[in-house]
Amino acid sequence: MRRAPVAFGVVLSAVVVGAAAGAGRDRAATGDLALPLIAAVAAVAVAVYTSVRRRRRTRTRTTPGGRVPTVVPLDELDRRARRLLVETDDCVRTSREELRWAAAQLGDEAIRGHEQALQDAASELAASFGIRQRLDDGEGGARALLEQIVARCKAAGRRLDAQAPGFDRTRALERTAREALERAEAQARESVARAAETDDTLAGLRERYALSACLPVAAHQDVAKDRLAFAASCLHRGHRAVERGETGDATALLRAAEAAVGQADLLTAGVARLAAALTKAAHVLPAALTATETDLAQAAAEPARTDLRTRTAQGRALVAELRGEPGAKAPADGEDTSGDETAAGGRLRAQGPGAAAGGRKAEGPGAVGRGVLDPVRALRRIEEVTAGLDRASHRRPEGASALDRLDRALLVARGSVGAAADYVTTHRGAVGCEARTRLAEAERRLRSAERAGTPVSAAPAPAAALCDAREADAFGRQARQLAERDVRTYGTPYGEGLWTGGAVLGGILLDAPRRPGAPGDSGPASYGGPGTRARRGGGDLFRRPKADDRI
Repeated sequence: MRRAPVAFGVVLSAVVVGAAAGAGRDRAATGDLALPLIAAVAAVAVAVYTSVRRRRRTRTRTTPGGRVPTVVPLDELDRRARRLLVETDDCVRTSREELRWAAAQLGDEAIRGHEQALQDAASELAASFGIRQRLDDGEGGARALLEQIVARCKAAGRRLDAQAPGFDRTRALERTAREALERAEAQARESVARAAETDDTLAGLRERYALSACLPVAAHQDVAKDRLAFAASCLHRGHRAVERGETGDATALLRAAEAAVGQADLLTAGVARLAAALTKAAHVLPAALTATETDLAQAAAEPARTDLRTRTAQGRALVAELRGEPGAKAPADGEDTSGDETAAGGRLRAQGPGAAAGGRKAEGPGAVGRGVLDPVRALRRIEEVTAGLDRASHRRPEGASALDRLDRALLVARGSVGAAADYVTTHRGAVGCEARTRLAEAERRLRSAERAGTPVSAAPAPAAALCDAREADAFGRQARQLAERDVRTYGTPYGEGLWTGGAVLGGILLDAPRRPGAPGDSGPASYGGPGTRARRGGGDLFRRPKADDRI
């Protein structure tokens, strides 16, 4: 690009010199025309040169100012993508929660447009998490994939932000604050009653099953009570704000109360879901053991191979352990089996379905709880053994037996994925990108496995559906472990006199102060994207309540 102007200058000099020499040789004939001719040639040459330079600048310009855009370093792009995934996931979860309240208030038809916008945003988010999972699995082209995540998350946020003003007009909380507070109070009373019933449910689970069976919901009741206490305080203060004519404060307190009641309901529903899953698992466990014994007999009839003999031995040991045969203990196969179901603490007595459903008391020092059976984990271990037999004997699950296996695998997967989703939702103020990515992948795999029971052509074969169900279970458990790690790293949000700790941890309040007197004025999260979800600022509302505002 720099050679052309130089060469053109040389040509221009030659033209001028040549013109001057020609003028000197024939001064008599052209003396009056030499100088004007030279000037004209020079002017034309300068004009052409200027035009060429202008066209070149136009072709190479990349920004309005002619500056080359800065390339974002890959590490920074990765951090941006992670932040946007967490932020967008929070927006989608919060919007879905408030949309349920709006539907209960106004009906499904009134919120149809807002529901569609949410579905569109959720689809973009799901695609973004899928890309993130591919990256975590080691797929190349990181920059292009990260840029896709950023673009999709921003598109999802814009969709929700665009709907937020219309959604506020639809709910009209400023005009109906008193009625909305009364509806939320009625819902909170129902939630308190359900929480009381959950106490009895948990006590029954601990009595009938091993401690490991109850661990997924061990803290649900305490967290639910914390959310309900926070909701009661917000509702009380919301009524006081209405009486003072402070509708803005009243709506902010209402939104916080609605979110807290919703999380309490989610947690109590999780306990009920686990109780139903354990009952069903205990009921189908004897049939699963019988089917496994049949598979082991068929494997024993095949030509002896080292891997098949190993799998068969592991299967027999597991069946003996679950049947309660003295001294039986299954070798580990794909996961650590120690500590949850010992010879005394994980037995299924050979007494038929009644023993499976009711469990039996621990009989020795190996017992881990007052109950002795974790039927969900037992089904997981049975499926692991059976899948190992499939691989060792090079067979594909087919027919009715494969569908029975799929039903049991889906029962296990739904439990682990649901427990992870509950935990992430109610602790999202602390949960990071990795746990959310694994949860999204678990939910995707579970949906794929569930399609096997539908009559559509796209439904996977039983073998593929079984694989998806096992992967969903594994990803769900990993998501829960990663989320718990994030919460431990985050630390306690509770401080001296700080009554909003659980709401901060649950993502109900945005950027609330973590200690009395700290800066921060954001209030509850609302339907919308990153630009609008914090529009109901809280000011000092969510600091320590004043004496006259306490219940």
